[in-house]
Amino acid sequence: SPPSINLPTPPPHPSITTFTIHSCSLADPASAMNTFASPPPPLLLLILLVNLFSQCQALSAPSSSSNSRRDFLDNSISSITTITASTIAATTASSAPAYANEEILATSTSSTLSLPPLGLGAWAWGDPIFWGYNPKNDEDLKEVFDYALSKNLAFFDTAELYGIGRSEVLLGKFRKEACATREEEEKVIIASKFAALPWRTKRQDVVKACKASVERLGGKPIDLYQIHFPNSWSNEDYWDGLADAYDQGLVKAVGVSNYGVDAVRACHAKLAERGIKLASNQIQMSLLYRWPIDNGLLDACKELDVKVLSYSPLALGFLAGKYNKSNLPSGPRAKIGEQLYKDDNEAYDNLLAVMKDIAGKHNAVPSQVAINWCISKGTIPIPGARTLNQVKQNLATLEWTLTAEEENLLDEASKKVTGFVTPDKNPFPRTDVNTGLTMYDS
Repeated sequence: SPPSINLPTPPPHPSITTFTIHSCSLADPASAMNTFASPPPPLLLLILLVNLFSQCQALSAPSSSSNSRRDFLDNSISSITTITASTIAATTASSAPAYANEEILATSTSSTLSLPPLGLGAWAWGDPIFWGYNPKNDEDLKEVFDYALSKNLAFFDTAELYGIGRSEVLLGKFRKEACATREEEEKVIIASKFAALPWRTKRQDVVKACKASVERLGGKPIDLYQIHFPNSWSNEDYWDGLADAYDQGLVKAVGVSNYGVDAVRACHAKLAERGIKLASNQIQMSLLYRWPIDNGLLDACKELDVKVLSYSPLALGFLAGKYNKSNLPSGPRAKIGEQLYKDDNEAYDNLLAVMKDIAGKHNAVPSQVAINWCISKGTIPIPGARTLNQVKQNLATLEWTLTAEEENLLDEASKKVTGFVTPDKNPFPRTDVNTGLTMYDS
């Protein structure tokens, strides 16, 4: 059982708002969430996870003996010292894959990234606070992985923060168990993310964290490595870190997440100086969160040929067609649902009705309508999936497409809905205090 924790007081810094959180116990995540009078923003959830993480030893790793991309790709992963945090090692030692004696498949130095039209988010794979993860359900997650692989759509998005490494460990384990040959392994595409935490201020921090993720994922170079969210400083150092990880062969392509227009342009230019392409920007987008469309972020990414991965395309489940005012999800999502209905019940219900009508015409379900809408906007949606039924429904989205008329109907209905999360409620830093660069807009 995790110990009760007290969040330390951070050192003062310009433009940083100080706030206090009461001591709580992570042994009972549900009661911990109830201590918040309003929906706990992702930042608070992040701080809880990070504090537990730091108490169990921060991620660390000695430098690899080789800085060459080709050397890493051509040699054994055994050159990387085990760098999994002690808590992760203790909870996953019996299931962690062993790639130590296997060679790494050499890849091209090109940073071109080829992705399927739909991926699967693995945030819930290991997260007990927001998604109620239970290790007893790992077999269900294994079924999700195997089914996606059988359909040649095994593209999974994870992060070092998801389950404090557990999500990465599970994906590495499932890949090892399911793939007997190099050819099968290459059918699995995994994207992971570096957490831009305040005390991580150097390019080497990105490389160290990347090595830890490589280890947890089973020793294979990561297909796409992303900066999870902007920081209030050191953002340019992170971009150098991404390039270093690429040059050392730890990753095949690099991207960012939750970056606004100006930040995407700046990062794209910085990486280009080293001959590396910014492959992607992973952003929140759904019928309930249209901001990237309305503020020009989506257009900027298209202009730069940066792929857009749209996370939460089902808006935390509120576009799946299974919730209503009297039947809200449990946990932190319940507060979001209450706010959604409090502000505008009629417009939200009308959107769901339009979705249901379109789904009926295609012998589909509302969640597929929501995902297809994201695809129609030129993005690669990455909905979550924890059960075999969910992954089947998600991937079946690709069996049909929206007509232009249906897309317009959804556009008009979604524009009228208010009450869902807005950009000003998200916790990401807006500006780099050192450079003045606007990092986040939606």
